[in-house]
Amino acid sequence: MGAPRDDLRILAIFHWVLAGLAAVGTAIPLLYVGMGVFFLHGKFDGQAPPPEFVGWFMIVFGAAFATMALGYAALVAYAGRCLARTRHWTFVVVVAGLSCAFFPFGTVLGVFTIVVLSKPEVKALFQPPTTAGAAPPLS
Repeated sequence: MGAPRDDLRILAIFHWVLAGLAAVGTAIPLLYVGMGVFFLHGKFDGQAPPPEFVGWFMIVFGAAFATMALGYAALVAYAGRCLARTRHWTFVVVVAGLSCAFFPFGTVLGVFTIVVLSKPEVKALFQPPTTAGAAPPLS
């Protein structure tokens, strides 16, 4: 790969792309919410509708999964921002590990992020600058 700052910039861009894909992916659980509403209020021509709890089950779980997907998208977007600003190394590593569970794009991005962030020169970029003669932090 290239210079550490260039690697971090590219990783940040790909984190933002993955966050956008995850946000768009919330449409799938929202389809379940729509089907649940249809089951509660739909007209079934000559057929018996499913029990009411089926509709509520689909609404609750669809909304929960959509909320989790949006939360994941927000975490990945913030991790991209942290990469661009070289802040919160531990947070970015944790989000990269979490992203590995989302095959295939999250897995690839998570592995590359962990590999790049494990380099000593990249980890040094995340360290706060030391100032000579600064007062020690208060406990």
